[in-house]
Amino acid sequence: MDIKEKLKLIKRNTAEIIGEEELSNLLKTKKKPVIYWGTAPTGKPHIGYFLPALKVADFLKAGFKAIILLADLHAALDNTPWNILEKRYDYYSKIIPAMIRAIGVESKDLEFIKGSDFQLKPEYMYDVLQLSSMVSVHDAHKAASEVVKLGDNPKLSGLIYPIMQVLDEQYLGIDAQLGGTDQRKIMVLARESLPKLGYEKRIEVMNPLIPGLIGKKMSASDPKSKIDLLDSEQEVKEKINSAECVAGEVNNGVLAFLKYVIMVIKSDKKEKFIVKRPEKYGGGISYSSYGALEKDFKAKKLHPADLKTALAEEVSKLLKEIQKDKSLFELAKKAYPSE
Repeated sequence: MDIKEKLKLIKRNTAEIIGEEELSNLLKTKKKPVIYWGTAPTGKPHIGYFLPALKVADFLKAGFKAIILLADLHAALDNTPWNILEKRYDYYSKIIPAMIRAIGVESKDLEFIKGSDFQLKPEYMYDVLQLSSMVSVHDAHKAASEVVKLGDNPKLSGLIYPIMQVLDEQYLGIDAQLGGTDQRKIMVLARESLPKLGYEKRIEVMNPLIPGLIGKKMSASDPKSKIDLLDSEQEVKEKINSAECVAGEVNNGVLAFLKYVIMVIKSDKKEKFIVKRPEKYGGGISYSSYGALEKDFKAKKLHPADLKTALAEEVSKLLKEIQKDKSLFELAKKAYPSE
């Protein structure tokens, strides 16, 4: 794969890359660059996590080493109770690798790291204090605003969160960070702040956020907006059937998940997305690309009910791969006892 092909793969399904020229130079000068994606064990992971997982896969295919940071301390800073923190880490440490395997990623160049394994070291905490003397309360609040649950009376922990995420780039030894567009302000803060400590700024890659099933961002804290990775086939059907998806309108969570996840998986496997329909409604139809599917949906040649049924089947197939590990259900009960 040449540099042009690698860049095309890396840019696939991204919303923005800060430092795109730096990325081109990196691919020319470094044999195995390093990317990281971080996730904090807060709410239960949902199917929206498949989008960054597929981007991690793209980076691996482009010759990168990929680190997935399971940021346990960040979860505590974002209001996960300390007494349940380790149980949520245990759940994430099992279900995130299972999700990665479900999309066919098995790689010697993929590494999982627990945040507290390096974030409690003296040199890291010294830099946290250094950076806290350089970043204003206003800038820390602004950076955290789309990521941390700050509320009307925000805790100090929410302002420490972005400072630590900035420093993770240095202490993980990475060249680039992958995150959702909600992470943009923290990524910009990182590029502005790291040079003040004598460190290099990194490349920031952002993937779009998949809308929720009820018309907003898919959220781990809103059960109605998302499909949990442990949901049953019946729950998947019910949630997708009740999702907002008006005939001819493409700006919704159903079409977005098809675009950024299902059709990507199908395309990479050279498979077609099949929609089963009775003969009286035109019979079965298959799609090799999302563009063709969207075109038919816009033209109202493809009914939302038929599309939802086909999508529910595909989502359930993915989740069944994850749910083969029955220990996940017990871990989830311990991590989320009130659910």
